[in-house]
Amino acid sequence: MRGVRWRRAVSQAGRSIAVWVVSTLTMLVLAGILPDFRLQSADGDSSTTIAVTAAVGAGVFGVLSALVWPLLVRLLLLVPALVLGLLVFFLNGSLLLLALRLNPSGQSEAAPETAVIVAAVMSAVASATGGALAVRDDDAYRRRLYRLADRRRRRGPACPVTPGTVFLQLDGVGHDVLEAAVRKGLMPTVARWLGSGPGQGAAPAADGGATHRLTPWRTDWSSQTGASQLGILHGSNHDVPAFRWYEKDSGEVMVSNRPTSAAELQRRAVERTGDGGLLSADGASRGNLFSGGADEQALVLSIAARRRSRETRSRAGYFAYFSDPANAVRTALSFVAEVVREIAQSTRSRLRKERPRVRRGGLYPLVRAFATVVERDVVVAAVTGDMLAGRTAVYADLVAYDEVAHHSGPLGRDTEQVLERLDRALALVESVAEHAPRPYRIVVLSDHGQSPGETFRARYGLTLGDLVRAGCGLPVPRRAERTHSGAEARAAVRAALRRPVEEGGARHRPAGRGSEPLVLASGNLGLVSFPDVPHRMSKEEIDARHPALLSTLANHPGVGFLLVRSERHGGVVLGAHGAEIPLDRLDDERGPLDVFGPGAADAVRRTHSFPHTADIMVNSFHDPADGEVLAFEEQIGSHGGLGGAQARPFLLSPLALSAPGDFGENGDDGAEPVGAEAVHRILRRWLRESNGPEVPLEPGPEPKSRTGPVTTTQTRPTTDTGTTTDTGTGTDTETVPGEHVA
Repeated sequence: MRGVRWRRAVSQAGRSIAVWVVSTLTMLVLAGILPDFRLQSADGDSSTTIAVTAAVGAGVFGVLSALVWPLLVRLLLLVPALVLGLLVFFLNGSLLLLALRLNPSGQSEAAPETAVIVAAVMSAVASATGGALAVRDDDAYRRRLYRLADRRRRRGPACPVTPGTVFLQLDGVGHDVLEAAVRKGLMPTVARWLGSGPGQGAAPAADGGATHRLTPWRTDWSSQTGASQLGILHGSNHDVPAFRWYEKDSGEVMVSNRPTSAAELQRRAVERTGDGGLLSADGASRGNLFSGGADEQALVLSIAARRRSRETRSRAGYFAYFSDPANAVRTALSFVAEVVREIAQSTRSRLRKERPRVRRGGLYPLVRAFATVVERDVVVAAVTGDMLAGRTAVYADLVAYDEVAHHSGPLGRDTEQVLERLDRALALVESVAEHAPRPYRIVVLSDHGQSPGETFRARYGLTLGDLVRAGCGLPVPRRAERTHSGAEARAAVRAALRRPVEEGGARHRPAGRGSEPLVLASGNLGLVSFPDVPHRMSKEEIDARHPALLSTLANHPGVGFLLVRSERHGGVVLGAHGAEIPLDRLDDERGPLDVFGPGAADAVRRTHSFPHTADIMVNSFHDPADGEVLAFEEQIGSHGGLGGAQARPFLLSPLALSAPGDFGENGDDGAEPVGAEAVHRILRRWLRESNGPEVPLEPGPEPKSRTGPVTTTQTRPTTDTGTTTDTGTGTDTETVPGEHVA
């Protein structure tokens, strides 16, 4: 035993010396290349003196990185996370300048801007060297994992022997996109789980080589992260009609990725179900909009609105990751590389005049780099820490694909590169699971897909808001007036009001205060509300106030259908050419919902029952031949409504767990799961299968009907990325040496 310890000590010392030597050589090379960085006096020194100076400087820099860096990272908690990657370089450069000052020779110096470059290169080289040595020494790699696991076991109760479950959400990745990525060989980890090789489909192999099954499921009408993740984590997404909507009783616009809104939505879901959430039993929530009732939370939006304390520190998840200088430098370098990649890709798209295309300038390259690099690295590190700690259930959201697909489109090389990096993240989690103190089952799922298509504005020259204002007879921007749609809307208003065509350009403006509508967009779903009316207006009331509005919207070629309340029928779906179908006859009559596929009628009926459904719900045109929709936002990959791949995400589950459609989750054994609440019940069932009866099968009371009567309870950049605010509570997270997914 003593000999084993000596061998370990010698091995560790050897790796440290190797890293030191490589760092010294790197410093010597940089001193010879960079004019503002020197390791000798002005009169010149011997080669031995210069080498000693470099060795001492590299050693002091390494010690400072290990001891001082964690203290500096605490200061980063006061800084917006979006600029975190850039600050890493400057702080690392400051450490190098300090190391040069402490060098006993007193002969080394560097300009501040040069110090930043030298520090970054030395940290990257040292990290790569240490990682390479650790990877070559499998025993050292395993010992590191076991040491981290033992440390966590000593801090808490004994780890259960039952399997834990890790739920990894690939935000926005549709079922068809995942299948295509497997066929192209972009996601070898997923392909291996499914028993597939490059060029093969994503169906489980018949020879028994598969470990997972792939199952599609259907979202609710509101096919976006706020509604889906709330339903998945808390068992209810009742009264979430869109990504953003107006609530007349409070006079507020709710936005799913706004901290105050997320906190209120979570409170309502908990109140409705009477249950804390999916992760209430020893769970961890990482990078999500909602907590799921987890005790451990990091980068969770719904807690950001609370008063900050030791329990709700907004950036503690970042501190846990960036306290390791190697992590900081690797992620910072990847951050800069991603910014450069986005600028190059957007420039190429613009030069090639690709269509469809949206603007990708301003802060977007930084937003993309944060979502695809910083958020991914921090969340994956937190998940690996949770596994080494032996937690029962972990749910984490990786938002990289969703962010890029909004601006680059859901299909193409830009998003394929993101999928490749996400697959490497899955491989890293799988490798850590082999060394965790308990077995783990890895479930991968998505909250929605994305549908391609032009923006409504790009195709017709005006926004949905412009069209609504024109249909109401209100002034619109001059650019919108000149479009064909704007002219048709004005003509419809004049015809409805029985007014002659006006050559002078005068327009009818309805009288009365507060009559202007509020128009909000959630992907290809639009919501029109009249704030001055305290209740949800009926079709009859809207026609009386704005006789041409509903017909203008319903007959527009970019609109698929409308949902409005009817005093006569309760609710009706309106379409082109005067189509008007009551909700209770949607299954019996052909109408505008036919092209949106199975389940569309049920989804519309359910949304109609929500207390805060808008006066007019507008779903864009959908072409089933190519899956295109028209986003009311500036996105060429969109989600939020009905139509195409956006409503068909996936569940990738181990074969050791029951099939998602078993036990009649939707009233029919083997049926495709419908709605986020059904997915919640499936995930609860899987936790129960792994951990026994202490995990309840259903949240709180019996699930309420998805389409039945509802009791109204009144309480009080924006893209659907989940990355606009970085929040969370402290978690002791350590990462695996030598592993990085960039």
